Amino acid sequence: MPRPVPGAALVSCKFDPSCLAADDFERAGVERTPSLQRSVAKRQAEYLAGRVCARAAIRRLDGRDHVPTTHEDRSPIWPAGVHGSITHGQGWAAAVVAADSSGQGLGLDQETLLGDERAERLMGEILTPAEVLRLDREHLSLAVTLTFSLKESLFKALYPLTRQRFYFEHAEVLEWTLEGHARLRLLTDLSAQWRSGQTLEGQFSLRDRQLLSLVNV
Repeated sequence: MPRPVPGAALVSCKFDPSCLAADDFERAGVERTPSLQRSVAKRQAEYLAGRVCARAAIRRLDGRDHVPTTHEDRSPIWPAGVHGSITHGQGWAAAVVAADSSGQGLGLDQETLLGDERAERLMGEILTPAEVLRLDREHLSLAVTLTFSLKESLFKALYPLTRQRFYFEHAEVLEWTLEGHARLRLLTDLSAQWRSGQTLEGQFSLRDRQLLSLVNV
């Protein structure tokens, strides 16, 4: 990432859903919830890889051996004094954590770069009218994928703080640079602290058509 996040620990891993074995959860010491047991192997492998990364990140942060369980809304339950975020996709998973004393929230999201045709088709669902007007057509695929990813990261950072769901139309990317810097703005009130008009910084990196974005509060 262009800017380091002081006090944060990030761990990632590669995984192959086709290699998931029946006893992998037990061997990894990760609980498989009833709903997860009913899901397809791909979803189970993503969950397992994400939780293994989260445990390793927590251990790196403060030495604790802890696997985050899951709220009913499917968000991770972090140990006391810690906040973080988990992401996965295309055979890769990652988790980032930090102590509450160093910040309020972290949002991490990974996406595969959209093709131009698909980006054109989906941008009306992802971008606000103002974002469409500002759209850099020279970098259409990156701009649409990045907007999607940054809004996902923003949601992951703010939802644990507000417990309010919001969607693509409730935030906008004001600007971004090819060096990996971005700025976002809320377009809705989420709480007394997080109100429409507030701006936040984001950042991202791109490698081999894989985009990773981060919002740190």
